Amino acid sequence: MFKYSKIAAGLAAACLAFSLSAQAKVTVFAAASMTDSLKQVAEDYKKVNPKEEVVFSFASSSTLAKQIEEGAPADLFISASTKWMKHLSDKGLTVKETEKLLVGNELVLISQKDSKLQNVDVAKGEWIKQLKDSYLSVGDPAHVPAGQYAEEALTKLNLWDQVKDKLARAKDVRAALALVERGEAPLGIVYATDAKVSKEVKAIGVFPQDSYKPADYPVAILKDHNNAETQAFLKYLESPEAKKVFVDYGFSVK
Repeated sequence: MFKYSKIAAGLAAACLAFSLSAQAKVTVFAAASMTDSLKQVAEDYKKVNPKEEVVFSFASSSTLAKQIEEGAPADLFISASTKWMKHLSDKGLTVKETEKLLVGNELVLISQKDSKLQNVDVAKGEWIKQLKDSYLSVGDPAHVPAGQYAEEALTKLNLWDQVKDKLARAKDVRAALALVERGEAPLGIVYATDAKVSKEVKAIGVFPQDSYKPADYPVAILKDHNNAETQAFLKYLESPEAKKVFVDYGFSVK
């Protein structure tokens, strides 16, 4: 009877281990601007790794970094700013040898699809007159990387003082995109990739790349989450298949 109990317990443990393995999950905290591309990458990954499940939490990089700092159970972090990756790295919350640049992006000025505006020279600032009594939609420069890049670019172009009191400050870049999509703001500043996936807006101008720091997206495995499943998905993110998806969505690859 005792031997049977030991065998039964062993079988139960083996079944539990198999169940956990069969349901292996990687949790990725990622910048909102990567929503569509990463969902596509995960879908492709699932086809070749059917036992692997990848789940995402998308938000502003600063919001995600703070959640990770507070103990949120994330395995992998993809930031739209090197600033927030460095913030976690300096606190010892990343596996430093896994930190690397994944993709790059650029800032564009957007309007609704039916707007007559097109081929705007962003640097000249004539487009600001189109705001009239309305607002310019941006990710909140207080904490959203896209908004911080926008403030930096507008300052470099000597346009910040003309718009700083006319900002619709969104919680992340996708929320800034949505305000223009719904017609609640006539113009907005988002990433080129956000404009590309939207059916309701168009990019009408591109910010000079020398007007703001490179919009680089670093990735890293987080402390205590450096396991085989997370390593495998990180490796896939750097694969030719994943890079093709990122390029298709408008990112530059590193």
